[in-house]
Amino acid sequence: MLFLPKTFTINNRIELLWRKDKMEWTTERRYRRYEDWSNDEIKQIKEKMAQSPWHTHYHVEPKMGLLNDPNGFSYFDGKWILFYQNFPFGAAHGLKSWVQLESDDLVHFTETGVKVLPDTPFDSHGAYSGSAMQFGDQLFLFYTGNVRDENWIRHPYQIGALMDKDGKITKIDKILIDQPSDSTDHFRDPQIFNFKGQYYAIVGGQDLEKKGFVRLYKAVDNDYTNWQAVGDLDFANDRTAYMMECPNLVFVGEHPVLLYCPQGLDKGVLDYDNIYPNMYKIGASFDSENAKMVDVSPLQNLDYGFEAYATQAFNAPDGRALAVSWLGLPDVSYPSDRFDHQGTFSLVKELTIKDGKLHQYPVSAVKELRSSEEVFSNRTQTNNTYELELNLEANSQSEIVLLADKEGKGLSINFDLVNGQVTVDRSQAGEQYAQKFGTTRSCPIDNQATTATIFIDKSVFEIFINKGEKVFSGRVFPHADQNGILIKSGNPTGTYYELDYGRKTN
Repeated sequence: MLFLPKTFTINNRIELLWRKDKMEWTTERRYRRYEDWSNDEIKQIKEKMAQSPWHTHYHVEPKMGLLNDPNGFSYFDGKWILFYQNFPFGAAHGLKSWVQLESDDLVHFTETGVKVLPDTPFDSHGAYSGSAMQFGDQLFLFYTGNVRDENWIRHPYQIGALMDKDGKITKIDKILIDQPSDSTDHFRDPQIFNFKGQYYAIVGGQDLEKKGFVRLYKAVDNDYTNWQAVGDLDFANDRTAYMMECPNLVFVGEHPVLLYCPQGLDKGVLDYDNIYPNMYKIGASFDSENAKMVDVSPLQNLDYGFEAYATQAFNAPDGRALAVSWLGLPDVSYPSDRFDHQGTFSLVKELTIKDGKLHQYPVSAVKELRSSEEVFSNRTQTNNTYELELNLEANSQSEIVLLADKEGKGLSINFDLVNGQVTVDRSQAGEQYAQKFGTTRSCPIDNQATTATIFIDKSVFEIFINKGEKVFSGRVFPHADQNGILIKSGNPTGTYYELDYGRKTN
């Protein structure tokens, strides 16, 4: 967000600046009220989006503009509910709302038309991230209302709304958790969860020393409108990050798992290449009275790829821990921006723990997308909407190129089991961006028989090593002729599945 002089005020006047034939996203334009955008302007945005060659086929993306954080992931009235945070008027971060999706299977998502709009004094400058949980016959939405005063000072309010079974949203007319006195205005992203019948919430923040923290709150008498602080969550915080964004606490069996985005984390604590990391810690148990994760594990990268951020997870009614990520990053421009759209979600993943390691793997219903099955081999052309299940032998070295052109340029994946490393290289995969953060990503891997499940969807890749022990997620923006598969070296074997989002079997 931009910090502007005290004399600056927001009004409905739109200021158009042109630099190199590009309309500049001024603060005025970013925070222009939704009702002030004309039908003609909206039509132009939709026409520009339609020209984009990079729309996904089976991943969630915005109908208009920018998609960022997943919000309100929950189960309500017999359906899976998921919202995406949205700025509908272009590929920019501006006045945010929530857009609702629902699903029967966690794979096929449909927009319902329900939105959480920035339309009250408590969320006037954006409905920011948050969570959801069913209470009785209503879904409670718990989120950050972003408010700027006349001096452009930010006031983050943790507020709520109720949605009934018809999709009618009624906002709760009070602040549920105000900015604490020991926090800066970076205080946001409440996540509600149930632990042994008691409702809690955690909120990410920045203290007055500009260090990130996570605060635990308790719902008094399980009243979701009455919250009291328990204390700062003790998860062996190294205190090198300046902000803890999007904290989520879920339970895999008895183990609490904290997923969070420690902005500014010292790379001496754990190395990462992306502008901002998404990481996790596992505890042996959770001490709610003392706000403590007991016997916490070392910090780990949640995803080794180029784009996975603001992951939201929750415990489903059947106990499963489910997660979905924004495949995008703050403060990064993407090639699709010029077509007025940006951002997509990952596939929904189930979280499990095996040998002390967090595994994340797509829900089984994703198999319903398979429309044909063939032996994995070189292909001169595909639709770039497929799944690969590969087997790699111990002591083997293999390289495959996906989204490959006739010269063999594309997305390179190198499986070097001899030296214990997987490397993904997108330097020759279509239009390049964010190059200052590097064009390759690697992770360590044991030298043993290994599987790789790979999803390609036009401009998205998701790679799951050994059923989700290691994950690479990212965006690529291939050229029109980049749609082949090349086995460059080695002898990986497996299966190629064409995927069809319209094919659904129950």
